Amino acid sequence: MIGRTRCARVALAWIILLAGGANWLGPARAAEDRCIAVAEAPGVRYVHRAHYAAAALKPGEVNLSYIGHSTFLIESAKGIRIATDYNDYVRPATIPDIATMNRAHSTHFTLTPDPAIRHVLKGWNPEGGPAQHDVTENDVRVRNLPTNIRTYGSGGTDEFGNSIFIFEIAGLCIAHLGHLHHTLSAQQIGRIGQMDVVLAPVDGSYTLDTPGMIEVLRDLKAPLIIPMHYFSSYTLSRFLDAARPHFEIKTSAEPSIVLSRTTLPPTPQILVLPGN
Repeated sequence: MIGRTRCARVALAWIILLAGGANWLGPARAAEDRCIAVAEAPGVRYVHRAHYAAAALKPGEVNLSYIGHSTFLIESAKGIRIATDYNDYVRPATIPDIATMNRAHSTHFTLTPDPAIRHVLKGWNPEGGPAQHDVTENDVRVRNLPTNIRTYGSGGTDEFGNSIFIFEIAGLCIAHLGHLHHTLSAQQIGRIGQMDVVLAPVDGSYTLDTPGMIEVLRDLKAPLIIPMHYFSSYTLSRFLDAARPHFEIKTSAEPSIVLSRTTLPPTPQILVLPGN
């Protein structure tokens, strides 16, 4: 019954999508959105390389480095740098061109970003309501899907306090789930689209619990999942043990990988990068 329910939910997501669920982007944007469209030949190929320089990337490649906590540095072949959950404690050594943030804790945002950052994208709207971002910088496009977060201490809900940021780069669709606190509806899955890589918080307590996170990852159906926000080896192992029946598990000795779009792995994979 659980399997049929999940399949029905994902099927409904695609029905919504193909029937016009992408119209929230506007007619022109929806028509050209590669990540939301069903890809003809989706896939990810990954190669581990230490200290890989973005300048050496070939067209169709993207370098992804795990800085720590929920911060990644994503670098395009044309030299565009993105830092996720940019904050005052964990950040890359180089100033990014684009910084994304979320509001849950101070380790996910800063009130004083470096003024040299061209695009500072907050996952919440300081004026209220959902944040709305759709930014293109050279060979990178960034958009977001707002989600809710818990109000700590009161047990309430802070609407639109988090955003799932989606990066369209090198022919890949990469989703950073941010500080996700709840599972996703069929409509939300349809609006995210077909992802190739998902960067997922797996602590199982401060963000979404482990069964809920595995449900989200199975619904998104990305070929490659990279854990983040796991604090300790115990927390990571707890998540991997629960995920093992559903995903192949691999571990990298290096914090950086080069991604390119070729063919899907035989089964969906979780790739652990060193970090916390």
